[in-house]
Amino acid sequence: MVRALGTTAVSERVPLHAPDPVERALRLAPGFAERAVRHDRDASFPFENFRELSEAGLLALTVPVALGGSGAGAREAARVLGVVAKSDPSTALVLSMHYIQHLVMAKSQRWPARLARKLANETVEGVALINALRVEPELGSPARGGLPATIARRTETGWRLSGRKIYSTGAPILKWYAVWARTDEPEIRVGLLLVPAGLPGTRIEETWDHLGLRASGSHDVIFEDVAFPLDYEIDVRKPEDWATPDFTQSILSATLVAAIYDGVARAARDWLITFLKRRVPANLGAPLASLPRAQEILGAIETRLAVNARLIDGFARDFDDGALLNTTEAGVIKLTVTNNAVAVVEDALSLSSNHGLTRANPLERHYRDVLCGRVHTPQDDATRINLGRTALGL
Repeated sequence: MVRALGTTAVSERVPLHAPDPVERALRLAPGFAERAVRHDRDASFPFENFRELSEAGLLALTVPVALGGSGAGAREAARVLGVVAKSDPSTALVLSMHYIQHLVMAKSQRWPARLARKLANETVEGVALINALRVEPELGSPARGGLPATIARRTETGWRLSGRKIYSTGAPILKWYAVWARTDEPEIRVGLLLVPAGLPGTRIEETWDHLGLRASGSHDVIFEDVAFPLDYEIDVRKPEDWATPDFTQSILSATLVAAIYDGVARAARDWLITFLKRRVPANLGAPLASLPRAQEILGAIETRLAVNARLIDGFARDFDDGALLNTTEAGVIKLTVTNNAVAVVEDALSLSSNHGLTRANPLERHYRDVLCGRVHTPQDDATRINLGRTALGL
C-alpha cells in the first residue's frame, strides 16, 4: 500500500523542534485543527498559526541553508503542506505561497540577490511572509493574458505604484508583496516589483467573504501612489517576453496547491472512517462500516488518495532532482489531484447524508474548502484545451 502524504499519526511525543519538518508540522496540527472551526465561522485570520510555524522553524523551510533556512525542496514542502492542510487549509494556502516565492528566489537568475538575502534573513528571524499579488478586477488571472491595470511610474527618486489587487492571499499578515504591474515608460514593460507592506498609500480592503478557505485573508490590497525604491524591481520585461510562463513558478504552484487539496480530502476520509465505525442505525443493528456499499465507496476513496500520493510525491521529487519537466504535465498533476480530492469529499458526503452536511461536523467545511481547488491556476479548461491542441498538432 502506498504510504499517504501527511497521514502519519499525531503523537504528543513529537518535539516542536524535531529534525524532521513533517514531525514538527504534526506537533502543531492539533492546535491548527481546533482553531480552524472558529476561524472558518468568523472568517478571521489565524495569526497564531504563523507565530507557531515561525517558532518551529517552518516558515524558513524553503529558504536556502546558506541563508539560514532548511533548504527544503518541493517534495518536503509538499509533505509539510499536506499535514498543515489536513488541519487548516487556509493556513496551508498562505504558507504555500510563501514557500513558492522562496523556492523561486533560490532558483531564479532574475531575482536580485540582495533582495533575496534580505527576505530570507527576515523569514529566518521572525514572521515575515511574502506572496505575489497578481489578480485584478478587470484582468482576472494573468495566466489568461492581458496587461495589468496596476501602474508603476518611474521617477528620479523611486517607483510610484497605483492599482488594486484582488484575492491577495494572506493579506493581513504579509510583510512583502511581489506585485504584478506595468510601467508607464514609453516602451511599456510588465513584471514583478517588490513592495513592502504597510507603506503610506497602501490599504487592505476586507472583501474576502468566500464559500471556502474563509480564513485565508484573501482580501483586496489597494495601492494609491505608493513610493518605494527603484532597486526593488524584481523581474520586469517587455510584454511579449512573458509569452512563456515562468517554469519554476508554474511547476511549484501546481504541485504545492495540489498537496493542499489532497490534505483536505484526507481530513474528510479520516472523519468518514470514524463516522462509519461509530454510526449504528437502529434498523441495521451494526455499524455502517459493516455494509459492503460503505466498504466499496471507502475503497474508491483510498484508490484516489493512493494515486494522489504517487503523483504529488513523484512529481515533486523529479523537480527536486532536476528531471526534465514541463508546465503542461504540472497542469495535469494539479487537475488530477484536485478533482480526485473533490470526488473523495463528495463520496464521503454520499455515505454520511445529513450528518455530513451539518455544521456540527467538519465534513461540510472540507467540502467547501476542497471546491476551491478548481479555481487555482492552471484551471481545468486551460489544461484540457492545451492538451487537446497539442494532440491535434495545433
